[in-house]
Amino acid sequence: MGNTEVVTNGPQGAPPPNWSARRNVIESEHYDRLLESNRGFRQARIRKECGPITDPQLHQQCLDSFAQYEPAGAATGYGSSTSSRHHYRSSAGR
Repeated sequence: MGNTEVVTNGPQGAPPPNWSARRNVIESEHYDRLLESNRGFRQARIRKECGPITDPQLHQQCLDSFAQYEPAGAATGYGSSTSSRHHYRSSAGR
């Protein structure tokens, strides 16, 4: 007793040979722009990512995580196709 072994799920292997940090950043920025400017895409992602969550608090947190992509001036929901730039930009991989 008293001995504790910590087991973590570390890296499982090398990235695929065609993986590129720059390409990953470009694709992430494209995804962010789609969330900001394409109402249908944003709503589909919300349904896919938040829909299965049954805990009310976690479900609300999931919905709130998409609010950062809500176009400026949108009064309710996830409407409008006007783009805004209020998202977090990572410098990882640059």
